[in-house]
Amino acid sequence: VPEPASERETINMQYVALFRGINVGGKNIVKMAALRQLFLNLGLHKVQTYIQSGNVAFESDLDELSLLDIIYAGFDEHFGFQCDVMMRNIDEMRFLIEQLPITPAEKAAAELADPKTEHLYVYFFSDLSKQSVIDAVYRKYEGEDILRKGTRELYFLCHQSVRNSKLAAAIPKNFGTSTARNWKTVCRLYNMLEAL
Repeated sequence: VPEPASERETINMQYVALFRGINVGGKNIVKMAALRQLFLNLGLHKVQTYIQSGNVAFESDLDELSLLDIIYAGFDEHFGFQCDVMMRNIDEMRFLIEQLPITPAEKAAAELADPKTEHLYVYFFSDLSKQSVIDAVYRKYEGEDILRKGTRELYFLCHQSVRNSKLAAAIPKNFGTSTARNWKTVCRLYNMLEAL
């Protein structure tokens, strides 16, 4: 006989929601306190936000697709505009950190080129193109920047500011909707998920 639903143990998973294009250049302004409250209103647990670019760590017993449905609907209703969201659970975040396909020597060379800027980024996608598409984009590029494929991510290492990288500019044109975070933010978000 199945246990009554009230007696079943629900298994919560730690997730991070990564919003795209909020609080950039004075557009799509969303206060993090309001975003946190929205997630609480949606019935999500242990909600924390990190910096103004729209990173929300939380717990839920729902799967990714169900979460995206309620977050998209709730965000649009609450803030009055639509915003793309990429979702990762704690296991995916751990794996993308552990499988970093950039070597310490490559990272050190980029940092030496310009010690005053961030160099290592992760571009998060809902679904990523095939390796052949990535290779085709990479072949057109002449320079030292590095682009490597993850599971649903692209790892990008630039030798100057990301704003000045032609390869970085090619990413949204060739791979569709994504949102990028620098490596420090990626690691910080993982640590937040572990601490939930």
